[in-house]
Amino acid sequence: MERTISFLSRILDTLAPRSCVMCGKRLAVSEEVICGHCNLFLPRTGYASSAYDNDLARLFWGRIPIERAASFFFYKPHSDTSRLIYRLKYGGHAEIGEQLGQMIAEEFATEGFFEGITTLLPVPLTTQRQRQRGYNQSVEIARGIRSVTGLPLLERALERVTFYGSQTKKDRWQRNENVEKAFRLVDAGAVSHQHILLIDDIITSGATLTAAAKEVLQGDNVKVSVLSLGFAKNM
Repeated sequence: MERTISFLSRILDTLAPRSCVMCGKRLAVSEEVICGHCNLFLPRTGYASSAYDNDLARLFWGRIPIERAASFFFYKPHSDTSRLIYRLKYGGHAEIGEQLGQMIAEEFATEGFFEGITTLLPVPLTTQRQRQRGYNQSVEIARGIRSVTGLPLLERALERVTFYGSQTKKDRWQRNENVEKAFRLVDAGAVSHQHILLIDDIITSGATLTAAAKEVLQGDNVKVSVLSLGFAKNM
């Protein structure tokens, strides 16, 4: 069976060659999303091994009670990692999110990051934004994580009710104001007595996840941890 899959994969790869979303070079049959070279030099944060105390976790101290926090890589505008995120969010390639979610889960699981977490909750988009994009990139990341960890995925317990534009060009205070009342908890029972892992694509000031976590924490006996693909440190 493995030989058959390998043979079919080689045929498909010949007919429709895939390219690395970071450097653009052709992917080998065994590679997914990014090539081996880009994967080797991906600016990983290493936060999964110190998830209780790192620069990302400290963003939330004094704002929300947080259990642990980690991002897969450091994000910088106009870099290879920004090209990856752009393809995921705006290029119509939802599969990138799921495949990266699988990579995250496989690497973070070896550090025990998911121990005690009971539910995955991707940060929602507004209905309009999701309709425009065709999918929610955070949901796709969460699906990849679910496929490895087996953790259940919550998609309807939290909803996004406002959106006032991208956070990228706003300062820290503007980001806080932009998302202060952006979310609404619609199913407190679904999050109660759970250790929720909030999942997003990029964390800059932490304002979006802080606002989402404040809503989730309205449930009974809720613990919250956060995870993202990228961390725009010092932005």
